[in-house]
Amino acid sequence: MSKILVVDDQPTNWLIVRRLLQDEGHQVTVAKDGAEGLLQAKQTQPDLIVCDWMMPVMDGLEMCRQLKADPDLATTFFILLTARDAITDRIRGLDAGADEFLSKPIEPNELKARVRAGLRLRQLTQDLQAQKQALELELAEAAEYVSSLLPPQLTGTVTTAARFIPSRQLGGDCFDYYWLDSEHLLIYLLDVSGHGLRAALPSISILNLLRSQSLPGVDFRQPHEVLKALNETVQISHQDDTYFTIWYGVYHQSERRLTYASAGHPPAILLSGSGAKLKTERLRTPAVPIGMFTDLQYASASCEIEPASTLYVFSDGVYEIEPDQEQAWGLDAFVDLLMTHAPASPFSWDQLLQAIQTVNGKNTFDDDFSLLKIHFS
Repeated sequence: MSKILVVDDQPTNWLIVRRLLQDEGHQVTVAKDGAEGLLQAKQTQPDLIVCDWMMPVMDGLEMCRQLKADPDLATTFFILLTARDAITDRIRGLDAGADEFLSKPIEPNELKARVRAGLRLRQLTQDLQAQKQALELELAEAAEYVSSLLPPQLTGTVTTAARFIPSRQLGGDCFDYYWLDSEHLLIYLLDVSGHGLRAALPSISILNLLRSQSLPGVDFRQPHEVLKALNETVQISHQDDTYFTIWYGVYHQSERRLTYASAGHPPAILLSGSGAKLKTERLRTPAVPIGMFTDLQYASASCEIEPASTLYVFSDGVYEIEPDQEQAWGLDAFVDLLMTHAPASPFSWDQLLQAIQTVNGKNTFDDDFSLLKIHFS
């Protein structure tokens, strides 16, 4: 049984409409003007409203406008009764949120047919909302699962901080860091092409592949070997046009040496020294992203890590920000910002994130945002 509210200041009209709809098996309540109709709508939550346009206190147009502005009532199907035939009047009604019009005097069969059609559309809307809520719940659970895969902070001779902000509920960025053994710390960050679920699934797959070290015959302390094996494993012809960029590094603790390789990824930024002697290095090896071409060779490079150095590894969503439509922020500006927050103040991490958010100027980023900070004591 559907709940229907009839709003009309003429008793003869609402008596007729109520009787016709009750005969159809509906539960019908009545209001005598728009203000009373709004109160009853909030109390009874009707599935459909049949409302006259011209009424005292509050007319049907204003009632419709206020009803549609209420999130709890916005999906209520609203039929506006009117003797007006002008196109401009119907446009006004549609702009106010009316879903259907019914001309006066009322023709009983047309009223019943339009009510049946309105209730069908109302049910479809409710079904779509239920499906949307279920999908959002599943995506939220998936996002929570992805977050649970990200590594905890490291403490000790090497300390870490990390932030991941997907541009949607799910993102294609992923990162990890952990000790391969007592001497070698693995650090990497990858960025799968695309956004959302389509990018998140291969990203998780690659993370699991690397974390389980399931690339046969590969020395995971040699970045170029890892990238070559990944490129042989992930090809766009087999992965639904998916490719990804990656920065992969291994820190040898006793030698204080970082060996790294990258594939189409932004350079990691190494800050060392302090004050006037603060210096930056951009760590990157030239290579195309993983999965685009077969039979590629990748090269490793290395550098010495001075005491109290800080390494930043990130995706391009960190600096490809457009604070205005004329010019993007860019990598150089991001490096300048890093230098102002260097090298390892206990407060600099939050300040850095806040500064980037200020540049972005909005609550969400247009691309997935991933930023790692690794401090070597």
